[in-house]
Amino acid sequence: MCAAVAGLGLGVVLALVAVSESRGSLAAPGGLFIAAGRLAGFTGAYVMLIMVVLIARLPWLERAVGQDRLLHWHRRVGPWALWLIAGHVVFITLGYAQLARTGVLSQVWSFLTTYADLLAAAVGFGLLVMAGLTSIRIARRRLKYETWWIVHLYIYLALALAFAHQIATGLSFRGHPFTRAVWIVLWACAAAIVLVFRVALPLWRSLRYRLRIVSVREETPGVFSVICEGRHLERLAVSGGQFFQWRFLARGLWWQAHPYSLSALPRPPYLRVTVKALGDQSRAVARLAPGTRLAIEGPYGTFTHHARSSDRVALVGAGVGITPLRALLEDLPASVDVVVIVRASTKEDLVHHDEIVALVEQRGGRLFELVGSRTEVRVDSRMLRRLVPDLALRDLYICGPEAFSDLIEAGARKLNVHAEQIHREAFAF
Repeated sequence: MCAAVAGLGLGVVLALVAVSESRGSLAAPGGLFIAAGRLAGFTGAYVMLIMVVLIARLPWLERAVGQDRLLHWHRRVGPWALWLIAGHVVFITLGYAQLARTGVLSQVWSFLTTYADLLAAAVGFGLLVMAGLTSIRIARRRLKYETWWIVHLYIYLALALAFAHQIATGLSFRGHPFTRAVWIVLWACAAAIVLVFRVALPLWRSLRYRLRIVSVREETPGVFSVICEGRHLERLAVSGGQFFQWRFLARGLWWQAHPYSLSALPRPPYLRVTVKALGDQSRAVARLAPGTRLAIEGPYGTFTHHARSSDRVALVGAGVGITPLRALLEDLPASVDVVVIVRASTKEDLVHHDEIVALVEQRGGRLFELVGSRTEVRVDSRMLRRLVPDLALRDLYICGPEAFSDLIEAGARKLNVHAEQIHREAFAF
């Protein structure tokens, strides 16, 4: 359905660009280059709008697809948008250089110094390139989350600059008021979606629930639980395994939001989130004083018991990835048969150990604690077969570092666990 709507919109955009061309413009010097450049530019800009909508936190889309898959789609289409816009720059420059019978560098200088809004558009293109480079997996692994997040905020500025450039200089709009109106409506709708669901709705929820920190306690070395108190939390529709974007309203932290899963179901008036001190913000959480206010976005994610297809599940987690599994375990119906596998380097690193033991015993499930280094304890298909012989008949929930989750999923596939039975929650950005 989503793909069909996006494809229909793309078809409309391409048709509007095509009807704005004429035989005379195509036959002129550089005409084919210019036409190709316009087509690439409009297509790239449309794909950018699709990327924005995918991460706009639309509630119905989040519930239907899940944020992990939306982010995957966002990353898949991102390079296409960047290459199309780069193609627009190259083709338009070549076409206008032929039309003016001048060199490419001379034409670039002419664009930047004499055409309205083209200097701003060039800045916007540079921002897109910067965001694209920081999205490469190798770069993401080397960047702090805070740096990556700030860089990607500039995408909105880049889009604003691109829109101004299109409206001011787009020849496809001259003499075509309908094309201009459709394009403006598309951009206005995308902007409205972002403002409503990424700004207005989180602000309203934060004002409604008025969360503040009650206490911060260390669970295991480097892992801290933040206990929050708020109003009307009984009205907060959240399932075990879901996460929020948390913004701690303290000096140096208020401007950035980070995704953390609940580590327990809400117990009004209290919420609990458990955080591992990895980045600047998560390390600062341990030092937050009681009374510090919080703003939240969410809940998000389909890593819940509603995604399961059977009454038998296996929960596999490592490190701080155990925390959403603990909330999910609490939320599973009593009739569900549960096997829980948790992995850590040391016994002390098993987060919420006593709580998980109590929850598993309460429901008559089975708990396996795998303690040791990655070389000593490797959770592969052999280990999974030994611990959970009937894994192919269960829904499998995996949460932990990306390499760990990939290993578990690969092992499960070898044991004939179907893709629709595998549910993952990732902590990568």
